[in-house]
Amino acid sequence: MPELPEVETVMRGLSARMLGRVITSATTNRPDMRWPFPPGLATRMTGATVESFRRRAKYILMRLSGGDSVLIHLGMSGRMVITPAGQNDLPPHEHLTLETDDGWRIGFVDPRRFGSVDLMPTQDEDSHRLLADLGPEPLDDAFTAAVLSKALAGRATPIKAALLDQTNVAGLGNIYVCEALFRAGISPRRLAGAVAGARAARLVPAIKATLAEAIAAGGSSLRDYVQPDGELGYFQHAWKVYGRTGQPCERCPGLPACPGVSRIVQSARSTFYCQRTQR
Repeated sequence: MPELPEVETVMRGLSARMLGRVITSATTNRPDMRWPFPPGLATRMTGATVESFRRRAKYILMRLSGGDSVLIHLGMSGRMVITPAGQNDLPPHEHLTLETDDGWRIGFVDPRRFGSVDLMPTQDEDSHRLLADLGPEPLDDAFTAAVLSKALAGRATPIKAALLDQTNVAGLGNIYVCEALFRAGISPRRLAGAVAGARAARLVPAIKATLAEAIAAGGSSLRDYVQPDGELGYFQHAWKVYGRTGQPCERCPGLPACPGVSRIVQSARSTFYCQRTQR
């Protein structure tokens, strides 16, 4: 599933192409994706000007003139594909098609249909059922070691599970939690409550740096994920532990005491870390 850096990259790609443009045509090509399309979606989008974009966790919010916001969730395999308008053939698995006044076509392509689209008044974004209980944005200045420590205090779950809990921090996923914990030198097995304090002071900047570098690289390309212009992300080439089972970690290459990057399963998800340097 696309994680925060991938969603941020997609949002920036959409903004670059759509900001200030009028949606001249909006078409739903089936009645539903993960959930039914909201009634009147195409009608309310057609003729509206795209005024701004916002990302919240792994959701994209496209704000329209007239006071509506369109919520987009890419799901497992969703992609936003931008091509010149005027193509007559409907691409496979394109469930929502938008065209703009400057001649571009934006298609929401999702073979598995785990993605979703919703519509709400812009003023009600933060109270939407998918957004209301989300924790702080990890890239915001308000996300500090003190804020994270408060969320983790007394928690008896492993720190990795606590970071994947969207009520503690919004938008973190499996790849970037593994990478941030490595940078901070914290074992994914360590109980969350024991991370509050000094370890949280290392972890918060590690999270911010990992996400910022991934966004700068265009995210990580896994299976279906590409940017709206079709370009692949490149952060997977900078992974330090994720998917590197048995390979030496950069902190202790060639040391006899280092078994290489280890893989364990936590909450049915693969976790990658260095047993020697993450405590």
